[in-house]
Amino acid sequence: MADTGTLVVRVFTSRGELPVQDASISVTHQGTQGNDLLALQTSGRSGTTAPITIPSPAPENSQRPDQPNPFALCDIWVERTGYHLLVVRGVQIFPGVTSFQSLPLIPQNPADGMAVDTVEITPQNL
Repeated sequence: MADTGTLVVRVFTSRGELPVQDASISVTHQGTQGNDLLALQTSGRSGTTAPITIPSPAPENSQRPDQPNPFALCDIWVERTGYHLLVVRGVQIFPGVTSFQSLPLIPQNPADGMAVDTVEITPQNL
């Protein structure tokens, strides 16, 4: 059986930290043929998704320095009318762990057109 980690995404307004309901959330990872879609969900009344199960490397990968990273990397795309598109790259998913990713959405000024906010997470040096 493959190892898995779990991801729960919470979407809220950037300043008020009010939950954003009905945001479209896509979780992808870099596959051999480009990006693979792992999950597509919509945030609920509380601004959160249901838990998303993501394949991750075996825990043994953290036992020696010559092993690959003990975590999987994924990207999260969040889209909701009236807000900037948010892309978060490099979210780390560890086997057997539930990761909570809080994502603030910035209200969109109609004069700005389609704005995209991108966040790059640097991998841990384990």
